Amino acid sequence: MGAGLAWEGGRHPGWPARLGPLRVEAGVVALRPPKLLDASAWSRIRMRDQAYLEEWEPTAVDGWPERNAAMSWPAQWSSLKALARRGQALPFVITVDGDLAGQITVGNIVRGSLRSAWVGYWVAADRARGGVATAALALVVDHCFGEAGLHRLEATVRPENKASLRVLAKAGFREEGLFLRYLDVAGDWRDHLCFAMTAEEASPEGLVRRLVAAGFAQTA
Repeated sequence: MGAGLAWEGGRHPGWPARLGPLRVEAGVVALRPPKLLDASAWSRIRMRDQAYLEEWEPTAVDGWPERNAAMSWPAQWSSLKALARRGQALPFVITVDGDLAGQITVGNIVRGSLRSAWVGYWVAADRARGGVATAALALVVDHCFGEAGLHRLEATVRPENKASLRVLAKAGFREEGLFLRYLDVAGDWRDHLCFAMTAEEASPEGLVRRLVAAGFAQTA
């Protein structure tokens, strides 16, 4: 069945969902759907961490303050909610010890014989270490290849983004190639490395169990 068509009971595979918790060095990581009431916490982090985040994110055509003000969150939240209801995305807020600490989104979901999507994430600067992104990615990948019924996930990252490269490597994503001048980031067209993983590469134990077995995380 293609994306955007009605599913039985009005639900799409894997949505809505709450994932985790998973304990890492930084605290207890969990994922939940975004809420309208996240506006203030979301904007406070995004505005505070502008210099840290905009180096890796698509260029804000209308300006960072405008795109990340609390008043801009309702439109973004509504868009994410609509995409999730149509089965085209799985948007999650990352929390650490109950506090908003970032976002992770599975987007451009295609069903049918492809069953593919991309995954992207950001984490607050003060949570950038301690295993938060790795835990969030593991939770999402297991969910995508399990309840959500996907077969392939890909992620693109700038070669200079060493922290994100470490996260993808630890999760077991493999490098597939280099996309030249792929995305307008920080005011210029930037090359991005493409990483991917299929369900066969994550099974049978899944990424969360791998992290726990390797001592990177504990089930909370």
